[in-house]
Amino acid sequence: MQKPFRLNRRQWLVSSLGLIATALSSPLFAQTQIRRIAPQYIATLAPSGAKSGTGAQTWGLWRVDPGPIGVWLRFYQLLQKAGNLAPAGWRFNIDDWWLDENGLIMKAPEFPMPAGNYYVTNGEDHISLLTVEKPDANGEQAWSLSDEKTIGNVTHGPCRSARYTPEGDSATCSPANANREAFPLKPGEVPPPVDGCNRKQYAVLIVFGLPIESA
Repeated sequence: MQKPFRLNRRQWLVSSLGLIATALSSPLFAQTQIRRIAPQYIATLAPSGAKSGTGAQTWGLWRVDPGPIGVWLRFYQLLQKAGNLAPAGWRFNIDDWWLDENGLIMKAPEFPMPAGNYYVTNGEDHISLLTVEKPDANGEQAWSLSDEKTIGNVTHGPCRSARYTPEGDSATCSPANANREAFPLKPGEVPPPVDGCNRKQYAVLIVFGLPIESA
């Protein structure tokens, strides 16, 4: 696990343990049964102030933390020589690739977002139950957050992710064109544009638990 990413995750774990323990003992969650899980991460496209909406079919889910299994930008040529197969076993796609706040090329999340209920947090002072509905007849997925929380409330600020796809012909959008000097990103900074690429920025929500369904 690379040092910058380890510090981010360790800081989150330390801060969140107290938050979640306190929250689960509060009256709001006193009657709630939650199955704690290893952290998962949701790549979200929604307005920061939104509490509900549609479009969750454009979101993605990382069931495994993509940072520790990522590849540093400076090792991109080695990734190419390995046939675009990362050491962790996932395959890089030159037409659809991701960067995090440390300059790591990440495995793409799972698309579309699986329907279900997820307890999410920003890792600091907000938690909420995120409900993602099944696709409707048009493929649209509705979503909602509990307890009047907004997407901004439950976004984990230190985690930033951007998706890069070609502006034109295939293979013109390459990590080799990324400015490695821009990383690691400072607070408030976003992943930089890359020549030849369209860039789409995603907010990141941390999933820490799932509801236990009553029999």
